[in-house]
Amino acid sequence: MATKRSLDGSVPSVHPGGRPPALKPEHIAVLHDIVTERAQASLQEIADELYRRCDVRVCDATIRRALRAQGIVRLKPVRRAYAATASKGPKRYGYTAAHRRKDVSPYSTNLTDAEWDLVADLFERSPGQRGTPAHYSRRELVNACSYVLRTGCAWRLLPETFPPWQAVYKAFARWVDAGVFEQMQDRLREQWRARMGRSSTPTTAVIDAQSNRASPQGGDSGFDAAKKVKGRKRNLVVDTMGLLIALTVTAASVQDRDAAAAVVAQACTKIPKLEKLYTDGAYGGKCAHDIEQAHHIRVEVVRRPGNGTIGTLHDPKTGPEQAAVVNAGFVILPKRWVVERTHAWTERWRRTVMHHDRKLDISAAWVWLAEARMLLNRLTHQV
Repeated sequence: MATKRSLDGSVPSVHPGGRPPALKPEHIAVLHDIVTERAQASLQEIADELYRRCDVRVCDATIRRALRAQGIVRLKPVRRAYAATASKGPKRYGYTAAHRRKDVSPYSTNLTDAEWDLVADLFERSPGQRGTPAHYSRRELVNACSYVLRTGCAWRLLPETFPPWQAVYKAFARWVDAGVFEQMQDRLREQWRARMGRSSTPTTAVIDAQSNRASPQGGDSGFDAAKKVKGRKRNLVVDTMGLLIALTVTAASVQDRDAAAAVVAQACTKIPKLEKLYTDGAYGGKCAHDIEQAHHIRVEVVRRPGNGTIGTLHDPKTGPEQAAVVNAGFVILPKRWVVERTHAWTERWRRTVMHHDRKLDISAAWVWLAEARMLLNRLTHQV
């Protein structure tokens, strides 16, 4: 077959044909920056970030081909067998003098004068408010609720030094309906952030869920197949200091991604300035995309270094290929350890270790009260 020539005798250039490439060189440079910043991101997350920066929407397959063309590969982790560390000496456990509080009688769960001054206006009757005069001191009623929270005892087993349990429970239920414990924790959180030199309203938050057992008392309950727990699930949103912002309680059978919408909406309503939310892999994909679209906040998934599904993106041009070595067992993850620590703080109170109440709002109120008592102790501590 003869080659066609132009009038001047030269051979015209041949167009390769097909569609032009979706990613231009400037897009590839941005793609390099994204991979450097978020090496454990999924292809969909990289595509969303590229759209956010360059306003270019491409599919996962296009991102995969572009990364392969640049020689960027995913490194799978290599797990190392657990090795017990040498003991650093005997460890002492149990109740010591550091745990004792002075000038608190007859129970260490009672609020001190300094603690009561910070929250008394939330529980006391407003001036000029009509109704039957109170038969029992509001402070004694709050002390009784704190005693139940700390010891985990039944309402009927309250010591006789407190008001009758019927009066205590009636006041507790009334405060739960009014959201007093949540208001108390919100106020104390702002005060503690101010003391630590932070802004009163955070801009970054962390979300996570925890499943706990439920007693045969009744109420909504389910089975968490992943954690092998039959009971309920707490969905928490905390700031970067681990202080509680939003909380919902659901049956343990409800998936994390299904319960995320309600708790994130609660957090965004309370803190309109939220800009970023750190999550784990359970909230990735469509759940993270829906949160970003509904509340206009950025969602970043923090994955484990030993994640065998996603792995870690690596550019051979930056250095030799080295597979990550991950120790077996618990690994502290950046950002996510904050909310895990908050779960541990909550379970220091025996009433929150297990769900004994039928109503979900009662179970949530115990968590608000527990976090508020922790902040009361911090704010009134004499340095």
